[in-house]
Amino acid sequence: MKKILITGGAGFIGSHVVRRFVNTYPDYEIVNLDALTYAGNLANLGDIQDKDNYRFVKMDITDAPAISELFEQEDFDAVIHLAAESHVDRSIADPTAFVMTNVIGTVNLLNAARENWKGSYDKKRFYHVSTDEVYGALGEEGMFTETTSYDPHSPYSASKASSDHFVRAYHDTYGMDCVISNCSNNYGSHHFPEKLIPLAINNIKNNKPVPVYGKGENVRDWLWVEDHARAIDVIFHQSKTGDTYNIGGHNEWKNIDLIHLLCEIMDQKLGRAAGESAKLITYVTDRAGHDLRYAIDSSKLQKQLDWVPSLQFEEGLAKTVDWYLQNEEWLNNVTSGNYQSYYQKQYENK
Repeated sequence: MKKILITGGAGFIGSHVVRRFVNTYPDYEIVNLDALTYAGNLANLGDIQDKDNYRFVKMDITDAPAISELFEQEDFDAVIHLAAESHVDRSIADPTAFVMTNVIGTVNLLNAARENWKGSYDKKRFYHVSTDEVYGALGEEGMFTETTSYDPHSPYSASKASSDHFVRAYHDTYGMDCVISNCSNNYGSHHFPEKLIPLAINNIKNNKPVPVYGKGENVRDWLWVEDHARAIDVIFHQSKTGDTYNIGGHNEWKNIDLIHLLCEIMDQKLGRAAGESAKLITYVTDRAGHDLRYAIDSSKLQKQLDWVPSLQFEEGLAKTVDWYLQNEEWLNNVTSGNYQSYYQKQYENK
């Protein structure tokens, strides 16, 4: 039996990865480690919490002694590392928190793995999940490839770039089996509503203004989160040591066009007159250092490991809307308390 530590498994992407591994590999023992900060929610995993091959550990990856002790006790065969602070706006307000979690936390995990896996690096694997934002920004043409130079522009992307460098350094210096993937924007169920799509769905549902930065001209590549989890599964099992893969949806949208499409879907789902939800669109002051365009070239993953996205964006977005409308209790629970004060500070005072 393989014992796999998945960090950040109560978060958006992490919960989908945990669910996939628990359900797909009943002979694996999956240990989900999460600090349960504002975006971590064990309700995301209510459907698998009683599975025999699943266990949750509440722990912060910035706590080096606790991480080291956990590795000594558990003898993990592999780590899939997703735990991270990930919201750019929050990184602008508090860069240090991103350094602590994304950089120091990653190094703590690497150190614990290095100490406990000595003599068996060829039988262990450290898989680090990163972002396309480490590459910086693109003009109207071109795409990020695995050899694109790093050029991070926000404290968030700088912290993720640093963690990527440490993972590669531990592979090159100590011979650890490390792999990295860099993914484009994800969307889907269980997404904390500070990010664009779940925030817009929640606000449209409640007839609140839908904030759009600047003129909404920023372009992102969007990938359904379950396709990302499937890509992580494939890379974890099939990639070569030291390799890097870009994961993207080949699905570029301007923010404003995405929001208009979302408004159309919401009008249909809520039985509103066409164009009603679009009246809620409100332009707010652009974010500092807002990258214009990201685009991922995932052809290496497609050619070498035979992975392709499974859903067209319109279908995936409709499925996402359905999930949020059918899970109002989940949405209400996560949009209370600290999130409300953050939302007010970030958007309502502009």
